[in-house]
Amino acid sequence: MTSTYTEIVRHPLATKEGWASFTAQAATQAPPRLLPVADFERLDGLEREVYNAARQDYHSTLLLVATPDIKKIITTGSKLLINNRGKQLGRRGLLVSGASGTGKSTSITQLGKKFQIETERRTPGVRDRIPVVYIVCPADATPKMLATEMAIFLGLPVAERDSPQSVAHSVAAVMRRVGTGLVLVDEIHRLYLSGKRGRDASDQLKYFFDTISATFVYAGLDLAETGMFDGVRGRQIAGRFIPVTTGPFTHRGAEAQRDWAKLVATMEQALRLHRHKPGSLIELAPYLHARTGGMIGSLDQLIHDAANDAIADGTERITKNHLDEVILDLAAINQYDPDPGPGRARHRRGDGR
Repeated sequence: MTSTYTEIVRHPLATKEGWASFTAQAATQAPPRLLPVADFERLDGLEREVYNAARQDYHSTLLLVATPDIKKIITTGSKLLINNRGKQLGRRGLLVSGASGTGKSTSITQLGKKFQIETERRTPGVRDRIPVVYIVCPADATPKMLATEMAIFLGLPVAERDSPQSVAHSVAAVMRRVGTGLVLVDEIHRLYLSGKRGRDASDQLKYFFDTISATFVYAGLDLAETGMFDGVRGRQIAGRFIPVTTGPFTHRGAEAQRDWAKLVATMEQALRLHRHKPGSLIELAPYLHARTGGMIGSLDQLIHDAANDAIADGTERITKNHLDEVILDLAAINQYDPDPGPGRARHRRGDGR
């Protein structure tokens, strides 16, 4: 019995190499093949270590689940891309806002992946094309910092002596030349429009919006609360961008509970464990919602950490003890009451708060 396992060098997503690797992946990662029980039991120490590592890596990679919010963002963004096609004036952008762990980054990057694949399919063989640019907004960003993030993605050198204007002009010229049609700006809440730096950085993004015939997508945490729509610049953003808000799954009512159970079932079906009983996580769906507050990011961590622990300890199935032992993010911990008492916290959990 021979197993193979290769360490993969992963470039950041906000680089041309990292984005190319991301878009080259299949829509859903092919799961490692589960060996027949007899073959699994015959693995020696090293072979089992390699085999287990491949399964744990697979579990640790976020498995895309098409939640209603993700579907809405991809559908709305796709419509904008069509409506903006060929327009220099009158284009609209997409503004994705919501709490941490509700799928904002997952949604916009999947939109970008879909657009790039469709672009390459429509016009095959075109070289030096960069249909999508993805950046993460730096903290307390200046105009030059934002332009530099785009330059890094495009592979353009930036010298310390270069002025913000020269970097911005170079970036815009290259993006026009390589046919960029979609610009994704993540963590946009880091722009504070109440300060001069934030206002100047917002003006820098407005320059790119006006000079590049692309659809712009901004994503960030609770943007209305962080002042994104304050002042003249905020009103300008509000007038040019279509908002989509992401949120946690609720667990109030039969339909919401069915939707949550379907999400849990989708994740459970993707597990690569030898002794896991199908449906056992669906039975724990109310507990899983209570632990995570309905946040898809927390649910992903909870299930896949438990699965990897089940591989590590040799049980090969997720138990309630495995789930109890997983340490989640602080927001999930703070909202969870392990013993709410009859009729006291059930509705609070159902509201996803």
